[in-house]
Amino acid sequence: MSNIRDFDGYKPTWCPGCGDWGIGAALKIAFSQLGFTPSSIVVVFGIGCSGNMNDFLNAYAVHSLHGRAIPNAIGVKLANHKLPVIVVAGDGDCYGEGGNHLIHAARGNHDITVIVHDNRVYGLTTGQVAPTAQKGFKSKSTPVGIIESPINPLSLALTQGATFVAQAFAGDTLHTIEIIKKAIEHKGFSIVNILQPCVTFNKVNTYDYYLKRLYKLTADYQADNYQIAIKKTTEMNEEKFPLGIIYQVRRPTYTEQLTQLNKNTLTEKERYLDFNLLFSDFV
Repeated sequence: MSNIRDFDGYKPTWCPGCGDWGIGAALKIAFSQLGFTPSSIVVVFGIGCSGNMNDFLNAYAVHSLHGRAIPNAIGVKLANHKLPVIVVAGDGDCYGEGGNHLIHAARGNHDITVIVHDNRVYGLTTGQVAPTAQKGFKSKSTPVGIIESPINPLSLALTQGATFVAQAFAGDTLHTIEIIKKAIEHKGFSIVNILQPCVTFNKVNTYDYYLKRLYKLTADYQADNYQIAIKKTTEMNEEKFPLGIIYQVRRPTYTEQLTQLNKNTLTEKERYLDFNLLFSDFV
């Protein structure tokens, strides 16, 4: 186990009581328990309160454009598929602006882990509704209530080909640590949706709200059964929140199917030093 303090960056500026604190601690502990060091992993951040963790976590990191954390992570993985690559994004960043990237990363079974802070609002821009917000939720941008139905991120990821789909709660750090570790250890596309109360701008989906509606999957739950997993994910639509690994199967990853990566990573391959050679046949 490495030293958890090695992953400390600047002091976080999140609001007191924000679920981001629990997620940040869980990530550092998970990395430490997995034996990682700051230089042995790559973390790609989206934009938002969750993305600000780029300053609070010491590791090789990329602070991507809004909604573009996943394609950046895929690029890193293609360049060096031996590196563990983790995405840390918010619900607006990943399910809104980046929703298309989520779909194609899942169907490609890219070997990256996506950790999503799901607080149902755009916290950094003072609480506008996110794609996971409940119908009728009132905010500065929807003063009479949002008219759309919320996206179901678990169902979306599962039906588009994700081979590891899980959910955790920011108020239960120990359970979140274990789920994150298993997600990173999984070979293939893994996503962990973390229910994360925003104490400043979301007065509906509070810690108390979730504690009354969440439950942990039992030890005999069949995580490799697709039909059962589908039913579990749809419970979200009825405000019932299962915690744990909802679905997990093994399928060849994207990089495993690229023959040019059988022996070496792209970063280990010989590079062109004289680009004139590339055009010699055309001169």
